[in-house]
Amino acid sequence: MTALAVIAILLGVLLAAAIAAIGVLANQLAQAQAQVMELRDALEAEQGAPRGGGRTLQAAGAAMKTFVETATKVREHGMREMLLSSIDDFATWAMEERNEIARVAAADGTVTILFSDIENSTSLNSELGDDAWVKLLSAHDRLLRTYVDRHRGHIVKSQGDGYMVVFPTPELALEAAVGIQRALTAKRQRSRRLRRTPIRVRIGLHTGTAIERDGDFFGRNVAMAARVAAMADGGEILVTDEIVDALADSTDFRFDEDDRVELKGLPGDHRLWTVEAA
Repeated sequence: MTALAVIAILLGVLLAAAIAAIGVLANQLAQAQAQVMELRDALEAEQGAPRGGGRTLQAAGAAMKTFVETATKVREHGMREMLLSSIDDFATWAMEERNEIARVAAADGTVTILFSDIENSTSLNSELGDDAWVKLLSAHDRLLRTYVDRHRGHIVKSQGDGYMVVFPTPELALEAAVGIQRALTAKRQRSRRLRRTPIRVRIGLHTGTAIERDGDFFGRNVAMAARVAAMADGGEILVTDEIVDALADSTDFRFDEDDRVELKGLPGDHRLWTVEAA
């Protein structure tokens, strides 16, 4: 999403807030005025009545007070200032909601989303036992976080052995993914235990716009990245056409067409690519 598009959306939202504020204020004035008119008629009807007039006068006074206070606010502060106050509050909320995604997004508003998990993690846990598995998982977490931090990534969430990470650009995301796979390969070669029970991580990436809410990211492109990761084998990096197109001029990576597949919940078939560092 371009900066102009974001500005246009915000202006539209602010205009809607202004219209809503005008409607609320007008409704308050109309209700107060209606109450005053009704009570005036009641007062006229009760003229000469020995009882009841005191309560009516009190109610009329309260309605008149509401009407006068609302009118006084408009007179003293002006309609413009009252509306700007409401709009400022709304704009502050809107910008706060965009802070996280704006911090990690590229200039065009896109993010590159990476999902990873350990292949056959349940079987590995059973084979190693809980204590050894926890130690192995901790080493995996430290390695992944090292490469995410090194390439300006932001961990959105982790659950067990799986991670969701966003990066500003496809290049940074792929550099992190390749670094993770290379580091895991090197550790397997150095560790006798890892050669016997190797950890193999599968990684999937996709790039596009996303929606951020309370620190989490949502949307079709997030679902796409998750589905791509689910199609990968251990030790493999799979990406979509959007990643390949974005890095068409790069000489740092080699893309080999993998297959056209159907992805659950996403219409049509989708071409996936395996990635290797050039």
